[in-house]
Amino acid sequence: MRTSSRVIGGVLAVTLLTQLTACGTLFFPDRRGQIEGKVDPVVAGLNAIGILFYVLPGLIAFGIDFATGAIYLPDNQYSVAPEKLQDAIRPDGSIDHALLKAIISQEIGQDLPLDDPRLIQHSGSVEQLAAYGLRPQA
Repeated sequence: MRTSSRVIGGVLAVTLLTQLTACGTLFFPDRRGQIEGKVDPVVAGLNAIGILFYVLPGLIAFGIDFATGAIYLPDNQYSVAPEKLQDAIRPDGSIDHALLKAIISQEIGQDLPLDDPRLIQHSGSVEQLAAYGLRPQA
């Protein structure tokens, strides 16, 4: 096999492989897991370009982006400063769930089900507190 045909075959294989992956999933991995929202026109446009060149891989890219939720624009990003959460920590180191729920509700406007029996709680470590600039107080 001649070198030029190997190069052409390699370029074609790489091109097809890149089209089999979804643009939104590659460019915006933090968006994965969303179930609804407004469709991002940039991601939809890139997937449409994939349809223009290769119909089947372009459709697969659309399917992957819709299935993973990466095609949707991100919703409002919510966060609460760790300093504001300090009020919910009791002197013995345990957490006052009612106060924590009130703080989160006031800060982000979302009512979280902190009293749900399916809620899984994990204990933190000193290193995690240090990452947020907090010191353990118990």
